[in-house]
Amino acid sequence: MKATDTPPVVTVKEPAPVSKAPEKGGKEKGGEGKVLNVFSHGVLVIWAILVVMPLLWAIMASFKTDDSILSTPWALPDKLHFENWSRAWSQAHMSDYFLNTILVVGGSLIGTLLLGSMAAYVLARFDFPGNRFVYYLFIGGMSFPIILALVPLFFVMNNMGLLNTRHGLILVYIAYSLPFTVFFLTSFFRSLPSSVAEAAMLDGASHTRTFFQVMLPMAKPGLISVGIFNFLGQWNQYLLPTVLNTDPKYRVLSQGLVELANGQGYKGDWSGLFAGLVMAMLPVLAAYIIFQRQVVAGLTAGAVK
Repeated sequence: MKATDTPPVVTVKEPAPVSKAPEKGGKEKGGEGKVLNVFSHGVLVIWAILVVMPLLWAIMASFKTDDSILSTPWALPDKLHFENWSRAWSQAHMSDYFLNTILVVGGSLIGTLLLGSMAAYVLARFDFPGNRFVYYLFIGGMSFPIILALVPLFFVMNNMGLLNTRHGLILVYIAYSLPFTVFFLTSFFRSLPSSVAEAAMLDGASHTRTFFQVMLPMAKPGLISVGIFNFLGQWNQYLLPTVLNTDPKYRVLSQGLVELANGQGYKGDWSGLFAGLVMAMLPVLAAYIIFQRQVVAGLTAGAVK
C-alpha cells in the first residue's frame, strides 16, 4: 500500500494595512465650517432678538399703567391691568374696527383664492392663444406700484358707487392680491401630476368637477401658503383703506390704530394704544403659528415635480 504525500501547507501573509495620509486642509475645512455655523447661528439669534423683543415689550406695556410705561419702561407690570384692553375695545371702538377688518379681509381672501386658483389652473393646464400673454399680464401687475393707481381708482370707485363701502374695498383687495396669487398657484398647478386629472376626465367628470373635486384638494398646501401671505398683506393694509374708505363707520384696524394715536391729544393714553396694537397683532401671529408647517410645505411642494 502506497502512502500519499501530503501537500505542503502554504501560509499566505496578509498585506500590511496601508496608512492613508491625512487629507491636506481637512482640519482647516472643518474649522471653517464650524466658524461659519457659529456665525450664522449668531446672526439668527440676533435677528430673533430684534424681532421678538419689541413684540414682548408691546405686550408687556399693554398691561401696565401710563406712568409705569414712561417711568420704568423695561420693568414688569406690578399687576395685569386688563382695563387697558377693555378701554381700547369699547371706548376706542376697536371692536367696530375689528369687525370691519374681519368682514373685509375674510371676503377678499375667499374671493382671491377662488378666482386666483381658477385663473392659475387654466393658465397652467390649458394651451390657448394668448396664454403666455395673459400670464405675463398678471406678472406685470405685481410690478405695478399701487400708489400710481390711487387717484384713478378713487374716481372709478366713486363713479360706480363703491366708495366708502365694505364690498368696494373687498373688490379692490381682490384685484390687488390676484397677480401674486395667480403667479404662485400657476407654478404649483404645473407641478401636480396630470394623470389624475386625465383619469377623472376619462371617468366622465367635467372640467368644473375635475377642478373642484380633484385638482383643488391636491393644491391645498399651495392654497394655504398663498392664503397666509394674502392674509398678512390685507390685514396690515393701510394705504388703500385710507384713500378709499373715509367713512368712520367702515374703518379697519390699521385706520383705527392711527385714529387712536391721533385722538390721544395731550392725555397720552399709551396703555390703551399698546392694548389696541396687540389686539391688531394677535390674529396675524395666531394665523402664522397655526399654519406654519403648511406654509413651509406649500413653498417646498411645488419645487419638485
